Formats: sequence, C-alpha cells, structure tokens
Amino acid sequence: MQEHKTVLVTGATSGVGLQVAKDLHAKGYSVYATGRSKEVLQELEALGIHAIEADLLIDDSLDEVNSQCPALDIVVFSAGIGTFALAHNTTDEQIEQMMRVNVTAPMKLTSRILPNMLAKKSGHLIYVASQAGKIATPKASVYAATKHALLGYANATRMEVQPYGIYVTTINPGPIDTPFLDLADSTGSYKTALKKFLLSVEEVSNAIVHVIERPTREVNLPWYMGISSKVYGMAPGVIERVGREFFTKK
Repeated sequence: MQEHKTVLVTGATSGVGLQVAKDLHAKGYSVYATGRSKEVLQELEALGIHAIEADLLIDDSLDEVNSQCPALDIVVFSAGIGTFALAHNTTDEQIEQMMRVNVTAPMKLTSRILPNMLAKKSGHLIYVASQAGKIATPKASVYAATKHALLGYANATRMEVQPYGIYVTTINPGPIDTPFLDLADSTGSYKTALKKFLLSVEEVSNAIVHVIERPTREVNLPWYMGISSKVYGMAPGVIERVGREFFTKK
C-alpha cells in the first residue's frame, strides 16, 4: 500500500486515465483526477478519489488544478486526442486541438508542478505518449507529430531533473481499445485493421502502476514495439514501406 504517495492523473474521465485513477486508488494512493465529464468525476468522488473538473486547454484551469493539489509525488499525463486523416484533409481546427491537448497542455502543467518537486528533490512524471511518436503511420501525421514532440520534451526534461532525484517515464503504447479510436477514426477502418493488436486499458494501466513502483526510462507496449522502433532506426525505408501498405490498403 502506498498511502503516502499522492498522484495526479489527467484525462481521468475516460480510457487509460480512468483505469489508472481507479487502480492507483485501489492500491492505496491518494489520487487527484482531472477531466471534463462531471458524471464520471462524480463517480470517482464516490470511490474516494479527489475529482477536479478542469479544461486543461485553459491556463486558468491549469492554475486551478495546481492550486487544488497538495505536494505531488507522481503525475500521470494521460489526456490526449487524435484525428486520423490524410495530412491535406486535416483541418486547421483539428491540428490546433491535437497540438494543444497532446503537447501544450502537458508542458504548461509540468511547468507549474515541477518547482515543488525540485524543491523537495523527489517526484515522478509519467507521460502517456505513443508508438506513433517513434514510428509514424499514414493518416496519423499530426497525431504522430504531437507524440514526437511529447517524447522530445520528456527526454530533455529527464536530463534536467535527474540531478534532483526526479524520474521521467514515457509510456509508449500501440493502439488501445478505448473510445479514443472511435473518435479518432469515424470510419472504423483503423480499429478493424488493428483489432488483433489492440491493447486493453487494463494492460496499459498495469504497466503504469508497475513503473510507478519500479521507475524506468520508458515502457513500450506491447514489448515487441520497442524492437520495431530500433529496426526503424536502422532501416526506416523498410518499416515505412510495410506501414504504408498496411495502413493504406483498402
């Protein structure tokens, strides 16, 4: 049991964030959860989780979240959105939304939370990125770009905070069977093509809970995705050819 550990989970009203909040609470962590769904937040409160209704795209909301939380030991950045479309079919609004939710919001929230961790010389920042941040695929150009950016940010931040005893971990899952996929691809073709490879929210949540208790630099899910990214580094043309054919086939 980890009663002394205080955790903030963003994107906690759906998918992975919701599962992580519940799992950490069940293990004895003091959990603060943010999201926009009042109904789900009320359900979390009924479980004993501290719920904070917040739109992380609004700077005042970021300040409010920071002020409502006590000194945090761990932050799980799991809020994210995506739209799967060809680059020239992606609207300005979709581009802006993905960049703000997936990149700008976690960066801004980190800048508010990190000073307290630096002062107490301990903490753990966990960013839910994606395998798309390592290997881009057709119809996910903007989404992949946001995850590339998040990985770069996490990698640099890790080097900055390591002398202070603060861990930074990236979680890099493949596609997960959550409402995210339904919203990202209204055609359902992406989910259908990858149905044999879909991760469950429980698998991802278990990995996050495990890395909290045993911190490491990154976690690739499923495990063989880590090998794929290494192969991509050595032979990107081969991986891109396979990926192009797989994701664009009719």
